Amino acid sequence: MIASYMDSTNLKPEATSEDIVKLCDDAVRLKMAAVCVNPSRLELAAAVLNHSQVNKCTVIGFPLGAERTAVKYYNARESLLTGADELDMVINVGALKDGNYSLIEKEIEQLNQLKRDFRFILKVIVETALLNEKELEIITKIISDTGADYIKTSTGFSSRGASLKDIDIINRYKSKDLKIKASGGIRTLEACLGFIEAGVNRVGSSNAGLIVEEYRNRGGLLGR
Repeated sequence: MIASYMDSTNLKPEATSEDIVKLCDDAVRLKMAAVCVNPSRLELAAAVLNHSQVNKCTVIGFPLGAERTAVKYYNARESLLTGADELDMVINVGALKDGNYSLIEKEIEQLNQLKRDFRFILKVIVETALLNEKELEIITKIISDTGADYIKTSTGFSSRGASLKDIDIINRYKSKDLKIKASGGIRTLEACLGFIEAGVNRVGSSNAGLIVEEYRNRGGLLGR
């Protein structure tokens, strides 16, 4: 069922409370994996999704990833206390460009340490649009070594979103246990199915509801 792959997302700055409630209601009705919202909307999403099977996801360091590690850690902890089940953190892309890999390792490991007190899924956003192939190889290996749960391609706020080439590169260099979330610009069922066939475990989309509805209308087959 395609819904189990979907993170239904609304990270627009102009999103209203009504928009978030509808996002959550649709995710529950369609049995999606998670709803992803900005931190200021997490409390509302948690209230709507209470007692449902849909995970509550929020973003950390979004969309630029340029906050200090201590700020990312604080925001992550506050989000977990508010009820988040999943955190999608943007890496410090500038540090990657500088070759300052230890900073990136530190920020991922710091968030991972919160698993001592909270049960949650950590996804690490690398913003593939800003990386060359070698940089994507390096960051995939770093994330694999940190023990994060997912590598996530994109914020959706850069020059492009996910591509199948990105997924191919990640698959070549990731560990066996590291999962992949494709996001950014995935607006159609055909595109979604293409990423699933390429091996992704989650798909983030602001069009998730329409994708799942179309999938059901076609008879619910994962193949094309």
